[in-house]
Amino acid sequence: MANVFQLWPTLRRLLGYSSLWRKPIIKAVLMLWIAACAEVLGPVLISYFIDNMVAQRSMPLGPVICIFSAFVLLQVLAALLHYGQSMLFSQVAVGVVQRLRSDVMDAALHQPLSTFDMQPVGQIISRVTNDTEVVRDLYVTVLATVLRSAALIGAMLIAMFSLNWQMALVALIIFPLVLAVMLIYQRYSTPIARRVRSYLADINNGFNEVINGMSVIQQFRQQARFGERIGETSRSHYLARMETLRLDGFLLRPLLSLFSAFILCGLMLLFGFSHAGSVEVGVLYAFISYLGRLNEPLIELTTQQSMLQQAVVAGERIFELIDAPRQAYGSDDRPMQNGEITICGLSFSYRSGHKVLQNINLSVASRSFVALVGHTGSGKSTLASLLMGYYSPQHGTILLSGRPLSNYSHRSLRQGIAMVQQDPVVMADSFYANVALGRPLSEAVIWQALESVQLAGLARAMSEGLHTPLGEQGNNLSVGQKQLLALARVLVDPPEILILDEATANIDSGTEQAIQQALRAVREKTTLVVIAHRLSTIVDAENIMVLHQGQAVEQGRHEELLAHKGRYWQMYQLQQAGKALSENVISKI
Repeated sequence: MANVFQLWPTLRRLLGYSSLWRKPIIKAVLMLWIAACAEVLGPVLISYFIDNMVAQRSMPLGPVICIFSAFVLLQVLAALLHYGQSMLFSQVAVGVVQRLRSDVMDAALHQPLSTFDMQPVGQIISRVTNDTEVVRDLYVTVLATVLRSAALIGAMLIAMFSLNWQMALVALIIFPLVLAVMLIYQRYSTPIARRVRSYLADINNGFNEVINGMSVIQQFRQQARFGERIGETSRSHYLARMETLRLDGFLLRPLLSLFSAFILCGLMLLFGFSHAGSVEVGVLYAFISYLGRLNEPLIELTTQQSMLQQAVVAGERIFELIDAPRQAYGSDDRPMQNGEITICGLSFSYRSGHKVLQNINLSVASRSFVALVGHTGSGKSTLASLLMGYYSPQHGTILLSGRPLSNYSHRSLRQGIAMVQQDPVVMADSFYANVALGRPLSEAVIWQALESVQLAGLARAMSEGLHTPLGEQGNNLSVGQKQLLALARVLVDPPEILILDEATANIDSGTEQAIQQALRAVREKTTLVVIAHRLSTIVDAENIMVLHQGQAVEQGRHEELLAHKGRYWQMYQLQQAGKALSENVISKI
């Protein structure tokens, strides 16, 4: 019983999503009760026919035709009403799933980035797709079946007590037995249902990883290993499903059919030991007919527990995502006035006990050019993510335009600061859609941005120009062209602060020079923060911060840092030596 109470909050919340469709639900319930009454009246007519015509050996043609016509019409009416209520419940289910899926997707879109660091993408996809489909079954199958069965059972009980209350009391014995079976079934099936949903999410996540990494898997000939891993998860899902089927096969139909057989024996004994004439044959027929019909809705009620368990478990997973803390933003909706950046005593760690950044201090004047350099893992990209507001620092403060970053609203922060990443996301859509990203921009503005990043010629050469599909993850573009496309997104509406995280790492020298010219023009109204490995691209920076193991070990201009002969000087000498060696090898070839 405790488990039932534990499931009720989630079930009540799922059913609460139907509040917008109260009228269709009320209409469907009325149809169910009318259909149940029509079904129940059938045996009453037959009982009357047996006791008042067959037993009396009187078969007037008119009344017989009327009785059988009424019987057929009642069955046709019940069938039509069941069809109508089925369509109404389907309409409600589709609306509920659409609303629920919108809420889940909205929650996923507003999750902190740390959520995606820790949780596989396939798990989230499973909640948006598979779990919401299970909730649809809650309305189409479970709710409709429960209401239909309740209406049918209620109508039959009224009819049975009207015909013979003693026999009706015998029939009532089946209800506590069915309730006991349902409680036992619910206790054992809940943990199995949770495992089934978890395994299904793992299968989705496995397929997502395989599809995204298909080129690597085939390159290293790991198809068999990844296939075995997904196969193991699939087998675990199969075994869990088999546990559910075995539980169904033992506790549901066979056991309930046995209970019905015992109740039928009790009715036969009661009829046999009754005084002659106290229980008529037609009444016995009606009770036998009702018992047969009563058995089916009871079985349906019990069998729906499996689907109910899955719907509640799916609801738990959905609401876990919906109720998760969202990306935190402030309430200050004022636009960013300038690109001034001030960082004081900043420290950050992804996991407790391991600091990625320690006591970072940086002051950047508006519309200046600052660079972050350092070896891989020094904390450059983490610092950029903190400036973007993706994470919250454990210690220290970040001021943008003189105001704490945490005070900015979502709209004002995203309008004031933008970042072009080393591995940009490209949608399976056109040039126009990838640059505009839903913003109401004219094609002239898009062309101008593409011209500035040297992509206009490529767009013109394609079959549909700006509206040419770029393929899944932009597979029609090279890695460098993807970076240029991401830069064009920013240039159509330059922010106060622009962060480039190795945004020109995969671009040839000629294109890089053109990009540098475009960035110089942008710098007239934008603060530029560049993360770079190629030190030749940041020699003009007004301030270069050198990071090492999460600490700022040096700051200054290019010439100052070279004269200091510290870590920056070592990095520069290594790059110059590598460049000379590469040129020497090429000249010999």
